[in-house]
Amino acid sequence: MSAWIGRVTAALLCSVMIGPVAAGPKARASDADEPKVRSAAVLVMDQETREILYSKNETAIAPIASITKLMTALVTLEAGLPLDQEITIGKEDFAAITGSRAYTRLRVGTRLTRSELLKLALMASENLAAVTLGRTYPGGLDAFVDAMNAKARQIGMSDSRFVEPSGLSAENVSSPGDLVKLVEAAEHQPLIREYSTASSHEITIGKRKVAFHNTNRLVENPSWEIGLQKTGFIRAAGRCLVMQANVAARPLVIVLLDSVGKYTRIGDANRLRKWLEDSIGLADGGTDVRRSAPAGAFTAGSRTAYDSGSANASRVHARYPSTTSYW
Repeated sequence: MSAWIGRVTAALLCSVMIGPVAAGPKARASDADEPKVRSAAVLVMDQETREILYSKNETAIAPIASITKLMTALVTLEAGLPLDQEITIGKEDFAAITGSRAYTRLRVGTRLTRSELLKLALMASENLAAVTLGRTYPGGLDAFVDAMNAKARQIGMSDSRFVEPSGLSAENVSSPGDLVKLVEAAEHQPLIREYSTASSHEITIGKRKVAFHNTNRLVENPSWEIGLQKTGFIRAAGRCLVMQANVAARPLVIVLLDSVGKYTRIGDANRLRKWLEDSIGLADGGTDVRRSAPAGAFTAGSRTAYDSGSANASRVHARYPSTTSYW
């Protein structure tokens, strides 16, 4: 009996935090029809109406891995630094990523323009490029991190904290709601849109031509219309993906955190798109319905891990209720 009461209590708390599922005359989806989304934390927002079309653990605060690089690019561009300036990758840049076992195809002594570093960071998620951008910011890396956190506060990212520019640190954290704000702020920069959705880029390293490719294979999928994107992965964060994309001519922001499995975030994005088009009436102009997947078990009022439904416990952590001064 006590276990049953505990489950009922958790369900009631969850419904208070997430809210009831709305109903509409064009809604055709039942709970059984909802997408089998495996990412631990998800948010899909219509940019025109500001409606949340789908959510799952939307107040979770989690490591965001290389999604960080959107903030790195935003701070770099807003500083107005010369994009054609040649920068030499230094030993200190390489040392900053050495302990993380992060793979890089760049080398100490390679000379690239700031524009090229920016493109490699956004498109190919090159960690060494992101670190070099931070190091060459006026005032150095510490000033750059301060600027990242100041920008986060300016655009209302109250659940977020940044400690370095690449995303290799698990201390770079955010929430799905905050990442919607980051995507929309980054979307105002044409170069971020262009570079993050480029398919490939070739540079010269020594005497060799080296081709870099986009880490998000959806950018080459003709069925997707993606305006901006960024992938992320470290062990502490799982596989992450944020995108601005048009679905049935509707501008959406899609946030997927802690996807389990190499291809799960791509599968989740495709499942969400199909569900939105076929089940909610996005394609035929029907009334939108917000759907909230059930959150994992949690202890009210505390920061605790929940099970994402994977074989291993989720890496995402949540605080209920979310506050405006988590860090």
